[in-house]
Amino acid sequence: MGRLDGKVALVTGAAQGIGAAYAAGLAAEGAAVCVSDISDTAAVVEAIRSKGGKAIGVTTDVTDAASVTEMVANAVAAFGGAHILVNNAALFGKLTLKPFMEIDSAEWEAVMRVNVRGAFECCKAVMPQMRRQGYGKIINIASGTVFKGTPMMLHYVTSKGAIIAFTRCVAREVGDDGIRVNCLAPGLTMSDNVRANPDWVDAVVTANIATRAIKRESEAADLLGALVFLSSSESDFMTGQTLVVDGGSVMH
Repeated sequence: MGRLDGKVALVTGAAQGIGAAYAAGLAAEGAAVCVSDISDTAAVVEAIRSKGGKAIGVTTDVTDAASVTEMVANAVAAFGGAHILVNNAALFGKLTLKPFMEIDSAEWEAVMRVNVRGAFECCKAVMPQMRRQGYGKIINIASGTVFKGTPMMLHYVTSKGAIIAFTRCVAREVGDDGIRVNCLAPGLTMSDNVRANPDWVDAVVTANIATRAIKRESEAADLLGALVFLSSSESDFMTGQTLVVDGGSVMH
């Protein structure tokens, strides 16, 4: 028996990288997963099904209200509910590190639109179904950078700070409906996009690792235990919280 047997999970930004690992990790614990992304999700869906899991793929733009409403409708039609929402879709891995004075307005708006408004649209879309169920788990993905004031990525860090505030506010509003809303805040995790970004060269990664109590690179698999915990009944008396998983770089 998996800890998420009988549950339906929606994971945004799940066509590759950390999001794909989240989707696979939830499926491995028994959840039926709606794999959502603007990119092709077929490979992730097939990988889950090949291991005996249940999954569908849905093309979704998290900044579009109609698109995320359709995502939820597809999950409910396929699996009969929507118990877990992982708001993972975000702009990060392909961003260029730069002083805030060099960030133009268009890039700032793009990061806020996807990273903040995307979570807002997805929460709104899934809320009616979770309220009908009288139960739901929303896991927003923040970042350990919020607690450090990490420079050279002001738009990203600001967006993730907003997600922590957003999580606390929504948790207050929906607690009486049986819905828990928490944050998972990873440290720098070596996804494919991060490894391919020339800004994340060896010296930068090494400096980041040096701030950790556990001095090694973080892989997506390191995040799955916390994600499953926040998705499962084991965290039913926990809401509005931010759980940092970064090897002890941030301690709060």
